[in-house]
Amino acid sequence: MVDLKQQYQKIKTEVDAAVLKVIESAGFINGPEVTQFADALAKYNGVQHVIPCANGTDALQIAMMALGLEPGDEVITPSFTYIATTEVIALLKLKPVFVDVDPKTFNIDPEAIQKAITPRTKAIVPVHLYGQAANMEEIINIASAKNLFVIEDNAQAIGSDYYFSNGTSKKTGSIGTIGCTSFFPSKNLGAYGDGGAITTNDSALATKLRMVANHGQSKRYYHDVIGCNSRLDTIQAAILRIKLNYLDQYIDARRSVADYYDAAFASHPKITTPYRSAFSKHVFHQYTLILEGINRVELQTYLAGHDIPSMIYYPVPAHKQKMFESFGSSETDLPATDFLTERVISLPVHTEMDEEQLNFITSKILEYIN
Repeated sequence: MVDLKQQYQKIKTEVDAAVLKVIESAGFINGPEVTQFADALAKYNGVQHVIPCANGTDALQIAMMALGLEPGDEVITPSFTYIATTEVIALLKLKPVFVDVDPKTFNIDPEAIQKAITPRTKAIVPVHLYGQAANMEEIINIASAKNLFVIEDNAQAIGSDYYFSNGTSKKTGSIGTIGCTSFFPSKNLGAYGDGGAITTNDSALATKLRMVANHGQSKRYYHDVIGCNSRLDTIQAAILRIKLNYLDQYIDARRSVADYYDAAFASHPKITTPYRSAFSKHVFHQYTLILEGINRVELQTYLAGHDIPSMIYYPVPAHKQKMFESFGSSETDLPATDFLTERVISLPVHTEMDEEQLNFITSKILEYIN
């Protein structure tokens, strides 16, 4: 689904030098590269504070811990997402409230959010799924009216721009109370191992986030709050700082791949290509089709026979996962989520794809469908 080897070869000299510098300095934990990367990412995202951490799941957990959410508080989240989004809610003994998504954008439906709010609701977690922003303007308006926190799950959409109705724009992850992202290797900005980051414009909250991520301490050996141990490795920070310089190029390459797919599948009655909303720049972490009247398993088997990878993101929605049985969520009526779960399929999309590869993939899919 991604070709990280070829991508590495193009920046090998820079990456190798950066890694060697860290090794020679022996500053393996919280070395200067961590701060340098955080500062560079803050500038790129247009935020005041970036708190690096060990992975995207930790970023979400630390965010909820720093906001002071208490057991039993309700957190509204889409069910059509990777499990990490919802898993941390239950881990902290909060209550996940699953709502439906917009079947076109795949992202959380603001109208569904509005209907799900109760006196126990404390936060909303919109997920910018597959690389396209949720409708943040409407979500922020709802949250402001109800005094709710907004935690953006930006793991799949780093670099995406959100366009407000007044003509201004912001990067995803910089709009809500807190933004959380992942640097898993396959992400648009991927490390060569695990990594994550938390973003915010609230200075007091940034202080709390840093404390929570560092054993709850304000200074060494003085622990003021319950925290955890979640650090971005210095070597990964050094790699990410280099790759951040190329992020916009990576996004352009992914969008070119998506343009090719769009043109190849245009107007095919059995295929719906990804919708691109007017309020979001889609960065295509995934390129996801909706199939109609096609046996998805048989298509995947056919593609695999021609060495073409494909993935289902995600085959079981969160509200139907066994881990949430105690919440009784499996009976929740989420028709758009169920519809998409049964029909989506994601194709390879990455920075190193060429026209020959794309022509082979699209021709084989059309050959099978027709």
